Amino acid sequence: MKGRYVWLLLAFLLPAWAAASGVRASLDRSKVQLGETVTLNLTVDGSDSMGMPDLDPLRRDFDVLGTSSSSSISIVNGKQSAQFTIGIALRPKHVGQLTVPSLAVAGGHTAPLLLDVTPPDPNAAANSGKDVFIEAGVEPDHGYVGQQMVYTLRLYHDVDLSGSLQEPQLPGVDVRRLGSDINYDVERGGRTYHVLERRYALVPSHAGNLVVPSMQFQGSTGDSSDPFGPGSFFGQSGLFGGGRQVSAASPAVTLHVAAPPSGWGGDAWLPARQLSLSLDGLPADSKLHVGQALNLHMVVQASGLPAESLPEPSLPTLSGATVYPDRPVDTTSDDGKWLEGKRERAFAIVPQQAGTLTIPATTLKWFNVQSGQTETASIPATTLTVLPASGTTAAPAAATSAALPAATGPGMQASSRTTVTPVAPAAGTVPAWWRWVAIASLALLLLGIVAWWLLRRRASASVPKPARVAPTIGPSTDRAMRKRFLDAALGDDVATQARHLLAWGRAERPGLQNLGELAAALASDPQRTAIAWLQRRQYADPATGARSPDLRAAFEHGFVWRDERPQDDRSPLPPLYPFDLGPR
Repeated sequence: MKGRYVWLLLAFLLPAWAAASGVRASLDRSKVQLGETVTLNLTVDGSDSMGMPDLDPLRRDFDVLGTSSSSSISIVNGKQSAQFTIGIALRPKHVGQLTVPSLAVAGGHTAPLLLDVTPPDPNAAANSGKDVFIEAGVEPDHGYVGQQMVYTLRLYHDVDLSGSLQEPQLPGVDVRRLGSDINYDVERGGRTYHVLERRYALVPSHAGNLVVPSMQFQGSTGDSSDPFGPGSFFGQSGLFGGGRQVSAASPAVTLHVAAPPSGWGGDAWLPARQLSLSLDGLPADSKLHVGQALNLHMVVQASGLPAESLPEPSLPTLSGATVYPDRPVDTTSDDGKWLEGKRERAFAIVPQQAGTLTIPATTLKWFNVQSGQTETASIPATTLTVLPASGTTAAPAAATSAALPAATGPGMQASSRTTVTPVAPAAGTVPAWWRWVAIASLALLLLGIVAWWLLRRRASASVPKPARVAPTIGPSTDRAMRKRFLDAALGDDVATQARHLLAWGRAERPGLQNLGELAAALASDPQRTAIAWLQRRQYADPATGARSPDLRAAFEHGFVWRDERPQDDRSPLPPLYPFDLGPR
């Protein structure tokens, strides 16, 4: 008896021991045929190495074909984490539901795993003897509209192979790749084949018989072990083709898709393997204060459905409180076989008055495709006590009830009533006359601000404005403008030449308005002739006019001004925006 209790205690402690040490065990497949291999992965978190465990417990039901190991280190938000994995290739010895026993790994123990081993497929014998062939299947081969099915392609080859495998594309069907490719070995007809297994999620949108057509593989073979073989670089075809060309095709597969049950009703059709509904964030003591935001988080999660097929989480309008919903967050992932859809949404509930506030129950009807039964996921109703805002007290009065509308999310229903207890004013409440005193004080403050602003505006208007001073143009600016014009004079862009020439002139005589004023201010006939030619070229036919002068030669040594005295620098016309010299 005492020994039995010890084993029971160990059975209860084993999962906790494994979890505490961060040791996990998993199989790359849960169902295989006799003769196929399966990989057992042992993973340890927080370490980049570990010793090889004792594999003798596996040899009772499995042949241990080999092992491999890998490590990874990742840094997320500045936090480093390590992971070490050992892969063990196993081949079952007999048919049945076999148990992969617990193994002692890195100071912990893994949890036992179950593997379903079926007899070899007799139809697969027809492919024995081929170098390359493909098998295809769907699980399950019949279902409902909107239900996920798993389409599996297996490429068998016993030679080195490279090429491409066709992807399924079906009208009226949502097709998604599941997980990563799985590689393993299998024995067929006395030959050992390498297998590449690829899975797809199929979600049909209409009822009827659906045919998945044959998927094609096109590639070439090669054997690196024999450099002079037919598939090598020096072989018969390797010099040109890199190996013997091969192709294979999978058999077509037929699916039977049924419409939803006739008695389902108007609720959203949700065919899933599992579905859950949860609400987090409720206070542990079921109490909150008026004006205090209650942040809730609702999640709808399902296995076998993508996120977009799930209803949007929602809460009804609550009497006595305001509900502020956040935007929903949708994620779809997979475990290598089944889609995992999740829709989550945050809500902020702010109670407006003291009393009691009931968040109604939320229900969601769904169809369990594994049992073929209708089920309901639900969140029970929760009643909260709403206390007065901090610093005030309240006395309860008679309670009143108000019926709630149904939840707005499709397929979701709210079934409860919200009860809010109004509260009478308590002793010590601020008297009404004090409110009038506060209002009068605020009005006087506003009048004082307005008077101060008016006085300041009048004072600023009486202060004379400072004289505006023309920008100073230094010698460096003059030289830069001159260089730009001389560079432009080497080209044929008349507009650019005129623009840079006027800019250069303004650098020395800021009052100049146009090329005409510039020519009038110059004492050099060649320079005035060059400016006249530029003006004709800007506004007349380029083929007409006098012979083009040498612009660069005319202005290479600078402007020749008519009079260098400062008072003559001004334009004969007043400037468009005259400078303000102060009060007159």
